[in-house]
Amino acid sequence: MAKVGFIGMGNMGSAILEGLLKIYPKEELVFTAAHREKMEEVSARTGVPHGSSNADCASRCKYLILAVKPQYFETVFQEIEGVLSQEQVIISLAPGITIRSLKDRLGHDKRFARAMPNTPAMLGEGMTGLAYEKGSLTLQEEQELKNIFEACGKVAVVEERLMNAVGCVSGSSPAFIYMMIEALADGGVKYGLPRSTACQMAAQAVLGSAKMVLETGKHPEQLKDEVCSPGGTTIQGVSALEEMGFRSALIKACDACYEKSTQIK
Repeated sequence: MAKVGFIGMGNMGSAILEGLLKIYPKEELVFTAAHREKMEEVSARTGVPHGSSNADCASRCKYLILAVKPQYFETVFQEIEGVLSQEQVIISLAPGITIRSLKDRLGHDKRFARAMPNTPAMLGEGMTGLAYEKGSLTLQEEQELKNIFEACGKVAVVEERLMNAVGCVSGSSPAFIYMMIEALADGGVKYGLPRSTACQMAAQAVLGSAKMVLETGKHPEQLKDEVCSPGGTTIQGVSALEEMGFRSALIKACDACYEKSTQIK
């Protein structure tokens, strides 16, 4: 039996699969995708075998990752419900769909986890929120779950009630960051920098600033203050951002993401 199986091979499924190839032999992985051409391409590129169907894939692994969009869940459920076992751990990547609803649909004797990774997992720099029912997994299974997602970045285990918040702060936020990088680059272009140079500078500033938060352990407010010299250019820019509601806009974006997550059934 394979260790990890995937149903769905979009951006997120592919990113996690690529990460797992660093810690698992290809023979311990299996997957399916919606189109045969996609399965053949992934198998040719990675050496990972693909199942003949979703049910075949689900029956061949210990940890089954459902990497499909919520609107396709019911179709997938109909295909796999007859082959799932109590020994498996089924991992949903879908926002908004609770463990309770998964149990209601696939059986209360089955074991589930929820994971919310983000697209930087494609480069091994993802951030995944992970939730499961306390006591439902062995200590070894808990560690194995963490290992799966640490293969493509960092992992934080949270209470399931906080998973929608994870989606705001981590799952959706790369899109907000890309918008900020684009806007900063536009500012540089406005004053004469070539587009490619401005984009590189803005992106590296975000990367470096993030590492400062993660590696120094300092609060972002303290790091911001260290850049803002009294009467200098940076504090003038910070003042403009405050006037335009920069922080409020980001919080409102999180509000919108959270609200949308609560509407997914």
